[in-house]
Amino acid sequence: MIARGLLRTLLGRYLQVSPASILFKYGSKGKPALAGPAGIDFNVSHSGGLAVFAFTAGCEVGVDVERIRPRPDMQGIANRFFCSEEAAELMSLTAGQREHGFYLCWTRKEAYIKASGDGLSVPLDSFRVTLRPGQPARFVHVANDPTASTEWSLHDLHLAAGYAAALAYRDAERPIVVAPIADAAEFIREAPGQAASSRA
Repeated sequence: MIARGLLRTLLGRYLQVSPASILFKYGSKGKPALAGPAGIDFNVSHSGGLAVFAFTAGCEVGVDVERIRPRPDMQGIANRFFCSEEAAELMSLTAGQREHGFYLCWTRKEAYIKASGDGLSVPLDSFRVTLRPGQPARFVHVANDPTASTEWSLHDLHLAAGYAAALAYRDAERPIVVAPIADAAEFIREAPGQAASSRA
């Protein structure tokens, strides 16, 4: 509920309208968008006590955040859902890196399928991302086509200790600005009822 209220508040500030006046529509796979031709694309993800909102203009965007936690079935999930090269690369990491690498891979893949608007209808093994900790986030191939990956940009987001997060969008690389909001409930309470004069 807080995440939805914060989304409305942030969109209201970007669009300079009352948050209550914002209407949403949903794509065939459930991706939310603004009902009117506002020119802003957005996406939302939350995990544990953290929520992240991505906003951009003129292209599709997807974001994912996951709290890093032990997964006893981690390699089984990778073998089942990741492409074979990713699963093998995950196993090649040291035991201390493997958990982090798993969540880097997972959030990068989730960000992409959310940006595409096709959701889980996109097989996670149909495209490959980097996953080695310390290695830049990027697509290796999309649908086994290395050139298709050049249409997309992929970024890690460093939001909080103990979390992995990624941002994907269909365009050349853009500047990324991360703006933390410490108290979401207070931020919503302070939102103006009418057109906002400031931008988040």
